[in-house]
Amino acid sequence: MATDATEAVRRARDFLLANRTDYEAARAGFAWPRPERFNFALDWFDEVEPSREALRIVGEAGALSRTYGQLSAASNQLANLMRTLGVRRGDTLLLMLGNVEPLWVSMLAAMKLGAVVIPTTTLLSRDDLKDRLHRGQVSLVIAASDYAPMFADAGYAGPALSVGEMVEGWTSLEGYADQPMTFEPEGETHSSDPLLLYFTSGTTAKPKLVLHSHLSYPVGHLSTLYWLGLQPGDVHLTISSPGWAKHAWSCVFTPWLAEACVLIHDRPRFDAQATLDVLVAQGVTTFCAPPTVWRMLIQHDLSAWKVGLREVLGAGEPLNPEVIDQVRAAWGLTIRDGYGQTETTAQIGNPPGQPLTVGAMGRPLPGYRIVLLNADDEEVDEGEISLVLGEDRPVALMLGYRTEDGVQTLDGPVYRTGDVASRNAEGVFTYVGRADDVFKASDYRISPFELESVLIEHEAVAEAAVVPSPDPTRLAVPKAFIALALGATADADTARAILAHARAVLGPFKRVRRIEFYELPKTISGKIRRVELREMEAGRRAAGERGELEWIEEDFAG
Repeated sequence: MATDATEAVRRARDFLLANRTDYEAARAGFAWPRPERFNFALDWFDEVEPSREALRIVGEAGALSRTYGQLSAASNQLANLMRTLGVRRGDTLLLMLGNVEPLWVSMLAAMKLGAVVIPTTTLLSRDDLKDRLHRGQVSLVIAASDYAPMFADAGYAGPALSVGEMVEGWTSLEGYADQPMTFEPEGETHSSDPLLLYFTSGTTAKPKLVLHSHLSYPVGHLSTLYWLGLQPGDVHLTISSPGWAKHAWSCVFTPWLAEACVLIHDRPRFDAQATLDVLVAQGVTTFCAPPTVWRMLIQHDLSAWKVGLREVLGAGEPLNPEVIDQVRAAWGLTIRDGYGQTETTAQIGNPPGQPLTVGAMGRPLPGYRIVLLNADDEEVDEGEISLVLGEDRPVALMLGYRTEDGVQTLDGPVYRTGDVASRNAEGVFTYVGRADDVFKASDYRISPFELESVLIEHEAVAEAAVVPSPDPTRLAVPKAFIALALGATADADTARAILAHARAVLGPFKRVRRIEFYELPKTISGKIRRVELREMEAGRRAAGERGELEWIEEDFAG
């Protein structure tokens, strides 16, 4: 039965749907629903029309489709099974599954029980897993049977559910089929109760533990729904791996808030042509992918695929204008960029129907009040993206960072994101870079992203990462580490052509003066580890060394 909380969330959702192309009205009229009690699985998911399609998984092994009613019943059964294993409200569950049906059933079941979920990628090392088990205080594991040896190596001996083959000492998750199809919660879920514990991707340091509540992610993704432009009945495909916040953003909460269908293209490795085929064959209406995927897609003739897309989006890192231009030329659709964090939902974006500045993140989304601050907490036109708290605190902001001493809450006047942006007179934000990635060269501030956007326009460049290279005269000069496009050769001629391209487009103080062809180091979530490149480059210059495939401007003098 729908609760008052259900109706409050529905009114807020429907208001955004009604104003999906009227940004000013949406910003002015939206207010976060703040029910004292809310459980997404019980109060929202179970109330959606049971016959509506909720999940479709297609892959090499075939396809399956599940309705909201089918997943509701299955999650009731699994919640009952987990209860027999001793799982209670507040217990922590580590979930390590690929894009298989039990992943979604487990998420819903955990919500119904009031358990705290640690979504975990299957790409972890043993030490990464040990860290999550220890700092996460895990009391139950749900994992594919293939990964059982990893848990044994990590010293885990608690209760565990296996998906796949039987594992000695583990309980088969398939046993939930014998459980009752109805579920009675132990009590009401408070909106402030913890729900999700995410380990950040750690591009610069040891991962932090981001704690979200039953309100912050499930309801907080109303802003993401507005940015994505999702509508009831949509078929939504996002290229994302389980274990990361973006997977929860666009493969769980946001599509289900919209009463849409989550489409999963399950393959062991990404294949651009196969993805394009799926967009057509599965009638995908909304598609979101990280820049790396878009760069791979545009290496094909996109116009050969007659897609039925209404919305195309980019997320994870800012999109380069070159990518946006090629997609628009082929499909007549403009990729709409957006910005958010594991700690929040979508904060800034280009929503449907709004004028778009190519390369810009957009404007603050409904429910967020955002300022740019310098080091002295003064509001500026280029500074650190900061969320105003107090009465304006967005529902979507995490509870805080969990530490061994408890939860480090956010009680100040603002929350600083650690990302730098600029804002123009129209209030449009453009990403500059991580606060610790922006650097000075000849006393000029350099945005790595701006230079990388220029480099990727060259046909030989697939990806680029710009870092400061120590220089005795200029303090530092921009150096680009380049991942080459298919067919390009890592030689002096290619380096000369890329440097000449950068020289023709960039001002002298921004000019890329050193270039190296290199396999870019990334986190397991796919983000470039510029900190690793910075440290390596500093060490090389101190030792008077150069990379094996490195060229500098002076090599081509004259």
